[in-house]
Amino acid sequence: MLRFISKIYIKLAGWKIAGAIPPEIKKCVLLAVPHTSNYDFPIAIAILRIMNVKIKYLIKKEWMKFPLGWFFKYTGAIAVDRSKSNNLIAAIVDIMNQRDEIVMVIPPEGTRKLARKWKTGFYYVALGAKVPIVLSYLDYEKKTGGFGPAIYPTGNLVEDMHQIRDFYKDKVPRHPEKVSLDII
Repeated sequence: MLRFISKIYIKLAGWKIAGAIPPEIKKCVLLAVPHTSNYDFPIAIAILRIMNVKIKYLIKKEWMKFPLGWFFKYTGAIAVDRSKSNNLIAAIVDIMNQRDEIVMVIPPEGTRKLARKWKTGFYYVALGAKVPIVLSYLDYEKKTGGFGPAIYPTGNLVEDMHQIRDFYKDKVPRHPEKVSLDII
């Protein structure tokens, strides 16, 4: 039912979908870039549902309460207590290693506000879980959302991040003033 509703929503909103996660990739970190607006979430969720991609993503535990908690859980949310210092990277790697198939969505900016530098946790999750990083995007100028290449982390953070930055440099977010491609 959600897939049908998603198709109608994307069509009425005038968005197009480009690319796909290669079918041989069963486990990956899916980068959610750019992440500058609350509007990114429903568009991304709709595109993912249309493409039959079941995801997991992290969300502040406060969002998992009534009345929206059930919706976020249904769409793949995993609650995180951000008030505690915990080894989130190791926890996500463990979650990924316990499953045969998982797509873990991570917005590397970590916020919808301007982040001068990207957080690199997504990279270390992919490296630790030995999975590729699939680049996904929303381009508000072209009204296109979709999937780019899969990057297999080599352990050379600088080189790998330059590849990732080059892919995103022509993608236009809803709020361009809130995005930085200074990723390291």
